[in-house]
Amino acid sequence: MFPNSSSLGRPPFPPKYQQQSTFFTKLPLNIPPTLLSHQQIIVPPLNFRNAAGNTEATPAVTPVVTLQPMTYGSVSPVSRSDALTSFQGRKRQSQQRIPDDAKRQRIHSHDSDTAVVNQAVPLPEERRRSFPAPVSVQSPVLRARGSPALIGCVPPLQDTFFPDPAEIRLPVANDELSQQVLELFQACRQQASDLDRKELCRTELQREIQLIFPQSRLFLVGSSLNGFGTRTSDGDLCLVVKEQPVSNLKHTQLKQSLVNQKTEARRILSLVQKLFSTKLCNYIERPQLIRAKVPIVKFRDKVNVDFDLNVNNVIGIRNTFLLRTYAFIENRVRPLVLVVKKWASFHEINDASRGTLSSYTLVLMVLHYLQTLPEPILPSLQKNYPECFDPTMQLHLVHQAPRTIPPYISKNGSSLGDLLIGFFKYYATDFDWSHQMISVREAKAIARPDGTEWRNKFICVEEPFDGTNTARAVHEKQKYDMIRGEFAQAWRLLQDKKNLNCILPLKAAKQKR
Repeated sequence: MFPNSSSLGRPPFPPKYQQQSTFFTKLPLNIPPTLLSHQQIIVPPLNFRNAAGNTEATPAVTPVVTLQPMTYGSVSPVSRSDALTSFQGRKRQSQQRIPDDAKRQRIHSHDSDTAVVNQAVPLPEERRRSFPAPVSVQSPVLRARGSPALIGCVPPLQDTFFPDPAEIRLPVANDELSQQVLELFQACRQQASDLDRKELCRTELQREIQLIFPQSRLFLVGSSLNGFGTRTSDGDLCLVVKEQPVSNLKHTQLKQSLVNQKTEARRILSLVQKLFSTKLCNYIERPQLIRAKVPIVKFRDKVNVDFDLNVNNVIGIRNTFLLRTYAFIENRVRPLVLVVKKWASFHEINDASRGTLSSYTLVLMVLHYLQTLPEPILPSLQKNYPECFDPTMQLHLVHQAPRTIPPYISKNGSSLGDLLIGFFKYYATDFDWSHQMISVREAKAIARPDGTEWRNKFICVEEPFDGTNTARAVHEKQKYDMIRGEFAQAWRLLQDKKNLNCILPLKAAKQKR
């Protein structure tokens, strides 16, 4: 598969009887895998003997925020399937530790938010880390293979950080439109097996790239990890060649990439593309270097997952976990976002490369709408929990912040159908496109700043961390008019018929997934 992979000399994806994964080896059995990001791998402190024969333990990081029990609402109950045979084991009791060599149990959800064992892609032998560890933490786990510069593991999580699976529910749908929204979400949302495939590729690519850039780390970011992905979502990867210390950076400096995107990033990506085209040509298909303002390498792996790889897009890493927190603190958020993205794609207004709205911008528009209701469904996480989303936080700590935030309890009991109609009404009639800017950071519409980033722009949506305009791709009046027209038409049709098929053919949408 990969030249330096543990799978060398074996088929990339072994038959069922060989599909043994160690990912769940350290996973507390009462944690839903959907809430447990693949970035947030659970690794209890491991003891190793050093050269002198003394025992050393891998350090753990203590969260700075007092933790509270929390209940996320958008994941279905997790239970053990009686059909599982490869992952049978003893159920963990409260406060009980299971020896490392004990049998493990793979968690399975009947609502398909988690992986089906027979469909899951097996993982490499070592623990997988889609959120790489800080390079300063030493661990013998990775000494034997790959670069010794990438060492350590994500600090262990505590069981109390996550809710009881029995308390996790999808929204209740009592009307036809709400039921349609929920059914589309259940049919099209990304499965854990989809994420497994992306994570397997990330793990192996990181090992290969470290042979060129020893201190580099490869992060899985974007919709694959932020909770808003679908079955067909591409995998977004961010290569951090060397993290720059941020303690002395000014906020304005954070708007700039850690490498010059026009020179250094292209040089780095050129080397990566060459690696993919030569050494990894048996696994990576059609690697292309796109020399855009923010250059990327586009490629596909042999299991037909498309990837985009960029260099040092640190803001993208931070945004992944900000959006992931919004996705899970209220159980109506993810279904609503998925339907809006499907609607926009069907009406061809969801493609920044063609001068319309990016999926990221659409997510921010939905979050903003839910924040601006008379009874808000979402708060401003950056205002309420500034310490959790500090733009100067070291990257290896970013994934820990969302675990400390309790669920948001809203007094707004609107159904998914009512919220969808309200979303289109807000942007069709209420929002002032000419003078206002969408701000999730402030949880309200604010006046447009007087700067070149915003002057003469048709749509202004503030990026939560660096303050840039995520809708800058909409630079033609024709495309702007088309976008606004689609919002207005969707509102009129839904308000009249209250049937999702009138704006989005559900059969075709479910088939496309």
